[in-house]
Amino acid sequence: MVFSGLRETLLILPGILMGFSFHEYAHAQVAVWLGDDTPKNQGRLSISPLVHIDPMGFLLLLIARFGWAKPVQINPRNFKNPKRDDILVSLAGPAMNILLAIFFVMIIKGVTFIPVSQANVGILSTLIEVLQYAVWINIALCVFNLLPIPPLDGSHVFFGIFNLKRKEIYYQLQSNGRIILLILIITNVIDKVIGIPSQFIYGKILSIFF
Repeated sequence: MVFSGLRETLLILPGILMGFSFHEYAHAQVAVWLGDDTPKNQGRLSISPLVHIDPMGFLLLLIARFGWAKPVQINPRNFKNPKRDDILVSLAGPAMNILLAIFFVMIIKGVTFIPVSQANVGILSTLIEVLQYAVWINIALCVFNLLPIPPLDGSHVFFGIFNLKRKEIYYQLQSNGRIILLILIITNVIDKVIGIPSQFIYGKILSIFF
């Protein structure tokens, strides 16, 4: 059982590291494109996991399969249209995760056309497992980050669209957001919340290529 758990952790690591790194890089790059150099000045314009991993969020993702990376800091005052651009920056990360999921499915599709000898069946099977985990992880990261709970991206989108960022409820959620997320994760409620939309997206992406 210990070996099984360790093996699964090793299989999901590539998807987690790439999912986190590209997610945060997308936030940083879009912010810079829209006029805010804060992420660039803080060294966040990189796909290296070392500059994006939040230790607690990463540990929780390995243990509970849900977590977060180090948020990219931005200064909305540098945007030409602060409300719109903040929403665009927030959506960039989840959008990148979906693009990664599609990319990994395309690789899986391509791998199925590779002739494999009996000796390499195990290697190919493991590779496909890693890719399948990467697909699922990136979809789950997208859906999870779109939840309207600070500091997740969905809170910027939801409260920005409805002009609620100056309301008391936003400040209360901002102060207690991480605690709320931890409770949802520990009680497995988060799994039920994002499970159905993640399964739906997973099925739709697979149906395009298979």
